[in-house]
Amino acid sequence: MSPSQRLLLPFVAALAGVALLSLMDALMKSASLAAGVYTASLLRSLLAAMLVAPVWLGSGFTWPRGTVMRLHIERGVVSALMALTFFYALTKLPIAEAIAISFVAPLLALYLANILLGERIGRTAIWASLLGFAGTLVIVGNRLGRTDFDEEVAWGLASLFVSALLYAYNFVVIRRQSQVAGPLEVATFHAGVGGLVQLLAAPFFFALPGMEALREIGFAAVLTVAASLLIAWSYARAEAQVLVPLEYTGFLWAALFGWLFFREPVTVPTLIGVVLIVIACWVAVPRARTEQTLEATD
Repeated sequence: MSPSQRLLLPFVAALAGVALLSLMDALMKSASLAAGVYTASLLRSLLAAMLVAPVWLGSGFTWPRGTVMRLHIERGVVSALMALTFFYALTKLPIAEAIAISFVAPLLALYLANILLGERIGRTAIWASLLGFAGTLVIVGNRLGRTDFDEEVAWGLASLFVSALLYAYNFVVIRRQSQVAGPLEVATFHAGVGGLVQLLAAPFFFALPGMEALREIGFAAVLTVAASLLIAWSYARAEAQVLVPLEYTGFLWAALFGWLFFREPVTVPTLIGVVLIVIACWVAVPRARTEQTLEATD
């Protein structure tokens, strides 16, 4: 494999993972509205674990111990809480707006990666993330100024903020996790631990979903596994601060799927935010290629 291919593949994998997660979000919004947030989230995690665990077990696995197992448990717990708060927010907000507002997470993740992982934050990475974040502020300002802002929307925004904080920390754990475990192992424990954590509340909140909701949850589980594998693979081969700005492309997919599934309109402020986000990603990629090319040469 040529050096250029080694540099490009993590970006392609990360972008594909973001696209699949955006489609998963649309399916989970529909399923959550029909079956309830808790039921949809629980079944998605358990089904995802059932899909990927046999593949990992059949790949000549080694059972994780010590630090590796602690990382798996840590991410599983964080992801479970992150999913519940995010899917709840999706039931109160348009998908594109929810994704846009959640982009505060990649911005926070850059600095968490510096504090917890010791990654150096390049100036270009900072400016790219700030530019992408500016795009989200345009969209948030439009939402706050609309007449349909009520208590339900406020709860959705509050839940989304909690999810964003958890998501930022999740980026850092992914980076650490991907350095010590393969993508199949990461995906297995991500879904499995997350499902087990949520399962604790089943006696109080679980309700059997209808067939249509169950189909949507099943498809969402497949997308979750595929995206988890792609993202784990990419984060094992590129720094978190390099890949984090690519998360902003999720807004483009969210706008598309929100319109296709729920006929959610795309406003002028939304389009302005999209332009800023795309520019941010475009600025970040050349920096990443240059930096990694130097590392490969060394």
